[in-house]
Amino acid sequence: MSMQPPDHLSATFAALADPTRRAILARLASGEASVKDLSAPFEMSQPAISKHLQVLERAGLIEQGRRAQWRPRRLRAEPLRDVASWVDQYRRHWDESFERLDGYLREIQGDKTEMEERT
Repeated sequence: MSMQPPDHLSATFAALADPTRRAILARLASGEASVKDLSAPFEMSQPAISKHLQVLERAGLIEQGRRAQWRPRRLRAEPLRDVASWVDQYRRHWDESFERLDGYLREIQGDKTEMEERT
């Protein structure tokens, strides 16, 4: 069995799959914060929060800074940019699908209006 390089996009999606981790990222979007600050809104133990932070760190979504005794966490946006680029590949498909749906709905509405005029 050969070892494949880590799939960073999969690690990012796996980290984003949990609502607690998404909430932590949302908090960090407004600026760096301590573990204590990040854990405040959640009813879970400090070790549980630390595990969530480790997952986010392994995915490259956050990093730990150093300021004297303070070890703040901060958001790293690069992996999110990679996710956005990947999703953007499918935008054309979505746009075309919505255009077809819009045309179909206009056609149905036209048929309905035509039937109402006959009665």
